[in-house]
Amino acid sequence: MCCAHLSRRQFLGTSSGLVAASTLGFSAAAAPPAWADDRWDPGRPFAMPARPLRVLPVLMYRTPTPREKTSWKSWGGVQTDSAANEEVARIAAELQRIQSQHAVPLEILPVARVKTVEEAQALASTPRDATVVYPATGSGEMLRACIPDQNTVIFTRHRSGPAYYWYEALSTRYLRPAAEAAAQPAPTGDRLLSVDDVVVDNLADLAWRLRALYAVANLRGARIVAVGGPMGKYAPEAPQVARDRYGMEILDVSYDDLAVRIQAALADARCMRQSEQWADAYLATPGTTLSTGRNYIVNAFMLYGVFKDLMEEHGASLFTIQQCMSTIMPMSDTTACLTLSLLNDEGLGAFCESDFVIIPTGILLYYIAGKPVFQHNSTFPHAGVVTCAHCTGPRRMNGERYEPTDLMTHYESEFGAAPKIEMPLGQELSFINPDYANPRWVGLRGSVIDNPYLEICRSQQDVRVDGAWEKLLDEVRDSHWVMAYGDYLKEAGFAARRFGVAWENISVA
Repeated sequence: MCCAHLSRRQFLGTSSGLVAASTLGFSAAAAPPAWADDRWDPGRPFAMPARPLRVLPVLMYRTPTPREKTSWKSWGGVQTDSAANEEVARIAAELQRIQSQHAVPLEILPVARVKTVEEAQALASTPRDATVVYPATGSGEMLRACIPDQNTVIFTRHRSGPAYYWYEALSTRYLRPAAEAAAQPAPTGDRLLSVDDVVVDNLADLAWRLRALYAVANLRGARIVAVGGPMGKYAPEAPQVARDRYGMEILDVSYDDLAVRIQAALADARCMRQSEQWADAYLATPGTTLSTGRNYIVNAFMLYGVFKDLMEEHGASLFTIQQCMSTIMPMSDTTACLTLSLLNDEGLGAFCESDFVIIPTGILLYYIAGKPVFQHNSTFPHAGVVTCAHCTGPRRMNGERYEPTDLMTHYESEFGAAPKIEMPLGQELSFINPDYANPRWVGLRGSVIDNPYLEICRSQQDVRVDGAWEKLLDEVRDSHWVMAYGDYLKEAGFAARRFGVAWENISVA
């Protein structure tokens, strides 16, 4: 996973002068765009535009004064400033190891030392996305002062260094039980964290929690271009909830604006020549079969150039389009299906139907996994099997290789270009099924057992569900789900609570 040096600032920097024009209707769109030859490159490494997680490590300790014939110190191996110096160096080295060995994109701030409640409170003004508290010694009042919000992890030591007093003293006086936190994620009172927010010794356990917080930080305030405006499947209030709950900025681009851009690109010989070259390179990718008109592939690459222009002008690395099964077809003489797949394959987040019931969940899983995610329709579960299908499946689901793909028409229209992706049999998958009304997310894990050719959306997989699949029967909502290669249910559940969303994992071992 790229640690996201293709930042939001870079998107803004490439075309900051165009942002104002785009918000005023973008009359300049009539001019044909200039696309570099290598703007689309199937050999370019997967790179996800995002910002690293800014982490503040906090070492909490006291330096007690020896007193004769009485207890004068607590448990713990950090009781002096010299011991604290060694511990600061250990903490910094461990976080650097997490960044390099576990590929978590971090901006690690200098370790803050806290010896009093007042020093802990003074840290409130330090900008950060997450806090890792290392409570070597100190009082409960100090501990609470070191926890500014839910984006905090407590790391305590048993054998990974000097033993910590709070390895013994942490309890449900300070932490909520896991079941309570999962069911009622918004904390009340002074117990902001749960027992799941504590790590003992294990850097891998700290790493996956920081990865989840990295995803939380990048979802919060995310900018997304929404062509044709936002909507929500069976939930018209979904876009406003996305703004309120996740702080998302939805950048509404009209179809009138898009039509002018498409017309300019179609009329420009350079743009279409470039689209032809990209289409030829894509069709030459090993494992690619063409079962639709080549002209639809060429026009899908034309749309790719137009969509990328919109994203860059708006400083956004996320994209969605409404009415992608109707309005887009006559103006582009293709479908958006393959184009969305292409955007996902290079590291951008692209979703169809502008469904803001699923899009925030998809963005979160995209950042957690560091790989493309597949937004798809769900089906009625039976005998432990569900079928997942849509016409916009990403081809580079593991972030590296291109899966074998048959380029077909979009199913419902028998028109345009849509990828039928063949996922490896046995491939492990993580899913999130959002219950929008509650709010509550259901997580599940499964594995691919078939890539059938049913009369349904083109990219289709039969999946064997791990765990208590029968629980899905009560979760049938005719909704979109989102999937990613690999097992990321721990991270997803950890992140859900940061947005006040309840979590149930039906695939718990």
